Amino acid sequence: MGIIIAIIIFGLIVMVHEFGHFICAKLSKVRVLEFSIGMGPKIIQKKKGETMYSLRLLPVGGYCAMEGEDEDSDDPHSFRSAKLWKRMIILVAGAGMNFVLGFVAIVVMMSMLGSVPTTQISGFSAIELEDGTLERHSASYDSGLRHDDIFYEIDGTRIFSMLDLNYILSSSPTNVHDVVVKRNGEKIEIDDVKFENANGGTVDFGLVQKDKNPLTVVKGSGEMFMSMGHIVGMSLKQLVSGQAKKEDVSGPVGVVTAINETTQESEDAKDIFFNLVYMTALITINIGIFNLLPIPGLDGGRLIFCFIELIRRKPVKPEHEGYVHLAGMLLLFGIMIFATYNDIVRLISGGGQL
Repeated sequence: MGIIIAIIIFGLIVMVHEFGHFICAKLSKVRVLEFSIGMGPKIIQKKKGETMYSLRLLPVGGYCAMEGEDEDSDDPHSFRSAKLWKRMIILVAGAGMNFVLGFVAIVVMMSMLGSVPTTQISGFSAIELEDGTLERHSASYDSGLRHDDIFYEIDGTRIFSMLDLNYILSSSPTNVHDVVVKRNGEKIEIDDVKFENANGGTVDFGLVQKDKNPLTVVKGSGEMFMSMGHIVGMSLKQLVSGQAKKEDVSGPVGVVTAINETTQESEDAKDIFFNLVYMTALITINIGIFNLLPIPGLDGGRLIFCFIELIRRKPVKPEHEGYVHLAGMLLLFGIMIFATYNDIVRLISGGGQL
């Protein structure tokens, strides 16, 4: 079941991404030769006008093949014949559509909640005494946090939503942090704030929940969107800097396993749907950001050559650019193989199920 759901999610994300390239290419009068969902052998195909539409066997990618994208072409409607700004929009549009899908998914998520969470402190944890009275038991209050404080930064990391709070407090090796809050409209720096409740956990405060209406849902969704992008960026930074272990690198098999575990651990159909929408949002935002990285073979790598052309006032020779993108694709395939190997080892040693 998890594999089927994963195929649907990946297919949707890839289709949206490639549709971004496709629609902007069409609007820019660039000839699209093929619009494909999936990779490998073709399952079905149909030609309409100048474009071949195909569905391929492996649900791990897709592409929007344009005339003259990787080689010289005399066709006035080729990709390289289009104005530079149009080419840049076409390249960015794939990731842009991923972000649109991510935001829509978060809006759906937020609409399913009973209220909209914020980053404003509503109160602090307490324990009940024998006489029935409550006694505050919150290390963060003792460290200087107060009611109605709004989290702004923790250890120099910007806080956009409760997702950032959960990520930082759960992933950090320490429970002592330097915090910046907004208090009465002013930013207040509080050093060495300890987060600890009576049970030994780090969440020793509550957050204000706002009533749902179109404005709070959209605002809360925007904050959650920023948090997801922020967390993806921090994860990539940890990976590049070596802070993340190589065993933590995961690929499609790991995602399928996570989706399968989500469907099995969810309590009911509504819970399953909510968690899958959440994962869809996180994956599509991840893919959007990753595609904009300046790595040859990705949209971001192609954008770099557009900026070079902008500076040089002339394009790099297609064959030279092609060699660079080929090298980038080989590197990406190597990373994919390594990530899949990690997933399989983790699956065998951890007893996960597909």
